Amino acid sequence: MTITERAAYIKGLAEGLGIDDSTKEGKIINALIGAIDDMSLTISDLEAQIDELSEQVETIDEDLGSLEEDFYDLDDECGCGCEDDEDDDYLDGDLYEVCCPTCGDTVCIDSDMLEEGQTTCPNCGELLEFDLEEDCGDDHCDCDK
Repeated sequence: MTITERAAYIKGLAEGLGIDDSTKEGKIINALIGAIDDMSLTISDLEAQIDELSEQVETIDEDLGSLEEDFYDLDDECGCGCEDDEDDDYLDGDLYEVCCPTCGDTVCIDSDMLEEGQTTCPNCGELLEFDLEEDCGDDHCDCDK
């Protein structure tokens, strides 16, 4: 039974009881029944609006998903949207794939990020640090290489 049907049922019960509108109690009961009827109609309208908005949001979500697939070209090899094409004007250098030790997600970084020495994983937020210093291999050497 919907809320509007329940309100109509209560209104019918009250009419069947023959509540006297001239008494204080009768006036209060009839006012409450009127308020319940108004609330049930408002709730019914809100439910219809929510259903309509939900359908619109689902349509927008599907359209956005299609646009994301087209724009980000999600069919690349590493799966992170950074496919290394020579056609892409926005890429200014080499790209490197780094595996996040926390979540295992593959993160593509460019040479600028690599020079900074750190970045955060877009998947889990873990700080990824890069050490670019090379060891010369001589245990007795004091050089920085």
